[in-house]
Amino acid sequence: MSAKSFLNKVAIVTGGGSGIGLAITQQLKQQGATVVIGQRTPSDAGHFVQTDLTNTESCIALVDNTVDQFGGLDILINNAGVMQESAVDELSLQTWNLHLAVNLTAPFILSRHAIPHLRTRQGVIVNIGSIEGLGSNPGHAAYCASKGGLHALTRAVAVDCGNDGIRCNAVAPGWIDTELNTAFVESMRDTEGFKSAIDLIHPAGRTGKPEDVANLVCWLASEQASFVTGQVYTIDGGRTAKLSLPS
Repeated sequence: MSAKSFLNKVAIVTGGGSGIGLAITQQLKQQGATVVIGQRTPSDAGHFVQTDLTNTESCIALVDNTVDQFGGLDILINNAGVMQESAVDELSLQTWNLHLAVNLTAPFILSRHAIPHLRTRQGVIVNIGSIEGLGSNPGHAAYCASKGGLHALTRAVAVDCGNDGIRCNAVAPGWIDTELNTAFVESMRDTEGFKSAIDLIHPAGRTGKPEDVANLVCWLASEQASFVTGQVYTIDGGRTAKLSLPS
C-alpha cells in the first residue's frame, strides 16, 4: 500500500481509541483517512463521537454524524467488543445479552445503516472477530458465540452486498498484546515464565502486536484487496495451526 492509500477516505472505527482499534485508527490516519472513533469514553486519537454500542439509536447516530460532518463514508471497522468470563452453567442471561449486543448486534446495526452510504462509494466493512469464533477457551461461551456469529454475519453481508460493490471481511486475532492482555501477564506471579509459555504455543515464537492486526485490516480495506470478500482471516502467529501436547 502507498503512504496515502486512504487519502480522502472517511472511516469509522468503533473502539478506535485503544488496543487494536487505536492501531487501526493510527494506520488509517497515517495513510490519509479521516477517522471517526465511536466509543463510550472520549479519545483524541481521531474525531470522537460518544457511542453506546448497546443502544440502537446511538449506533445510528454514529453513522449519521459521520456522514453529516464529512460528507460520506468509505470504511466501517467494527472493532469494539466485550468479554466477560463465566462457565456456561453459571452464565447469566444479562451477560449473554451484553456480549450479543456489543459484539454482534452493534456491528449488524452499524453495517445496515452504513450500507446505503457505502454503496455510493463502493465502500468496505471489516469486522474484528476472534480465534474464539473458531474455538474456545474455558469460560468464554458468550464471547465465542458472539464472535462466531460475527464471522457468519461477515459472509452474509458480503453475499448480500457484493452486487453493490461493497466488500465485507473479518479478521480473527489470537493473543494480541493489548493493555488488558499485558496487564494479565504482569499479574502472574512468574511474569517472565508465563510470557515464555505463551510465546511457546505460537509457531511464530511470539504473541501479536496491535500493529500486526492493523496491517491486515488496512490491507483488507484497501484497493489491493479489491477481489477479497466474505473471508475470515486468522491472525494468530500459527497458534490454531499447532496441535497441543501435554506440558
